[in-house]
Amino acid sequence: MPAIDSLRLRSLELAWGAFALANLVVMGLWPGWETIPFHFIWISLTLLYGFRVWRPAATYLTLLAVVASTGALILQDTFNGEQLWGELFEVPLMSAMFLAMVWHARRRQEALRVVEHQAAQRASLLERQERFLHDASHELRTPVTIARGHLEVHRRTNGNAAPEIDVALDELKRIEQILERLLLLAKADQPDFVVLDKVELEPFLEDVFMRWSEVAPRGWRLGRLAAGTLDVDPEGLRSALDALLENAVKYTEHGDAIELRSRSDLGEVVIEVHDGGCGIPEDALSHIWDRFARADAARTRAHGGVGLGLAIVDAIAKAHDGRCTVRTNEDGTMFALRMPRFRSAARQLLRSS
Repeated sequence: MPAIDSLRLRSLELAWGAFALANLVVMGLWPGWETIPFHFIWISLTLLYGFRVWRPAATYLTLLAVVASTGALILQDTFNGEQLWGELFEVPLMSAMFLAMVWHARRRQEALRVVEHQAAQRASLLERQERFLHDASHELRTPVTIARGHLEVHRRTNGNAAPEIDVALDELKRIEQILERLLLLAKADQPDFVVLDKVELEPFLEDVFMRWSEVAPRGWRLGRLAAGTLDVDPEGLRSALDALLENAVKYTEHGDAIELRSRSDLGEVVIEVHDGGCGIPEDALSHIWDRFARADAARTRAHGGVGLGLAIVDAIAKAHDGRCTVRTNEDGTMFALRMPRFRSAARQLLRSS
């Protein structure tokens, strides 16, 4: 079996060897036409090397055999007066061209090898990172839950608990939210990351808006909403919108406007979150979707977060074959979450009629 597999792998070389031998025979039989089979041999050798980049020893042995055989036939015909002496220069010229091609092919092969090695390293790093995020988040949930339970029991049994307990509970709640987001990001590449369901988009967005309008004292506005159904993972979409609205709250002050709206666009829906806050620096726009990235590193932890929210938005959008974009200027920032598989109510009405 190994011998048969090796023969199959070398089928191109065997075919070329038979072709080259046939052309050498033609060169010997018809000296007046030998330049044609001569060039056939060299051109076919160049094409073959494009498919099979041999090791240096095999390359130079093959080149030496072709140079010796073709050069000997041309030299013999030159002595017999059937070819001009200038035809001999064809052999070193073709050899030089072939060696130049060999050099470029080997450089390309080496570059591909480096790229593949770097890609493998990056894939391994990402896999280890995903595993660490999942394991660390999963393992930390138990002690956080236990600590939270003890503090709540202590607050209930002692009546007027110290303010420090409320602070500790708030911090534990924040840790729980971070752990949930880390677990969510760790599952982003798994096939069951999103489970599609049919959602009536208008009441869904109204519900999200009503929840957030009671969270912080901002100038909340519910803009025009596109009516229709969207094939989406409801929990995933809710998490993405929560992250966008949370981001808008963090980067605005008391009374600043935050608007949620949506529009239909050729079978897609664009859900927009606009805020009148401080905006995003131009140099931060390229990495705000990265994990643990923050638009302003100088912000405090309470206001700036740890930089997971927009990474979650990006992962959820891509899992739905959608995307999220951002536009910022002196009037504030607008995030646009574009999701496919949307059927507007107006189009459904037209089809039914």
